[in-house]
Amino acid sequence: MNVKIYPSRLSGEICAPPSKSFAHRELICAALAEGESDVCGVSQSEDMLATLDCLAALGAHCERCGDTVHIRGIAGKTPEGALLPCRESGSTLRFLVPLSLTGGELRFEGAPRLLERGIGLYEELLGEKGIEIKKDSGGITLRGRLESGEYTLRGDVSSQFVSGLLFALPRLSGDSVIRVLPPVESRAYIDVTLQVLAQFGIEICERAANEFYVRGGQKYRAQRVCVEGDWSNAAALYAFNCVGGSVKVRSLREDSVQGDRVCLEYFKALGSPGAVLDISNCPDLGPVLFAAAAAMGKGAEFTGTRRLRIKESDRAAVMAQCLERFGIGCEIEDNSLTVLPGKLRAPSAPVSSHNDHRIVMALTLLMSVTGGEILSAQAVRKSYPDFFEQLRAIGLEAEYEDR
Repeated sequence: MNVKIYPSRLSGEICAPPSKSFAHRELICAALAEGESDVCGVSQSEDMLATLDCLAALGAHCERCGDTVHIRGIAGKTPEGALLPCRESGSTLRFLVPLSLTGGELRFEGAPRLLERGIGLYEELLGEKGIEIKKDSGGITLRGRLESGEYTLRGDVSSQFVSGLLFALPRLSGDSVIRVLPPVESRAYIDVTLQVLAQFGIEICERAANEFYVRGGQKYRAQRVCVEGDWSNAAALYAFNCVGGSVKVRSLREDSVQGDRVCLEYFKALGSPGAVLDISNCPDLGPVLFAAAAAMGKGAEFTGTRRLRIKESDRAAVMAQCLERFGIGCEIEDNSLTVLPGKLRAPSAPVSSHNDHRIVMALTLLMSVTGGEILSAQAVRKSYPDFFEQLRAIGLEAEYEDR
């Protein structure tokens, strides 16, 4: 799906889409609980569908009614030979790898970019514990049983590896300890996991900074929960206020543990020259912040950008290429990106999304100023399937054929 956008000034109120971060975790905990749970407010995004498909492959019964998913929990071990289709969802893959290790063999499959991103830390960590891991061009095959014990992980790669262990270890018979080595980036996502685990009756004790004691033999309790609003996608809506819009977003918790809640503070900072913003704990904000800095014309330096390389695209490099198409220069270092001051100009040809939902959102902001066309804009369905429909309702002038 290609989308042609005309210069537009957006004004109105939008309900924030449900948080992908919370929904992944709440669906997984519901699937691990004994009995039946309801998770309300689950979107039809590609990532949610991937998690639901994989939970069903692991033995959970998942039934959707509107935006509510009714789940009857997994009983016993993972079915031998289970095939888990992760699509493009890194969260799904990394959250479920430890949970799936109940002794038999199973296989994760996914899109090429997902497999390229891989399960890095798990390969070393689980390999040391005797887990067999075989990778090929189509997927990852694992065999073995996760054991309780001590696990030490780097904290500067992805918090998803920590969360995966936090989901799995409480179910084992023995106690465990997870140590996350500094620097710990995206700590807020670990806090989301801890909050959801507590909702479902799982106790985790943080005995020292980023050292988690996990008591074994715990059982998940079935719950009825509602997914809170998503600050990361809300940021893509609030960003239009940086270019003369008047957009309000409702259904967000101001006391949320989501790290992307910092977006409002960061957008304000971009209004002054010389802003320096650390995005190590909110990497998903990167593309829309880069776009906002470019559109506001004052430039900014962003630190903590290294992990953007292992997202759905290499988001630092891709955004630098995209901004060049709009006449804005960037300087990229190992762990930083600087957007240079300048004035936006309309791109002379359509601009690719690189099949990345966050890039689609960033390009939409830029093209609301200059006009232009986004190629492969359907990538936005990964997290926000109603993105263009909702923006058109508050004034975005756009043409597309939704297929």
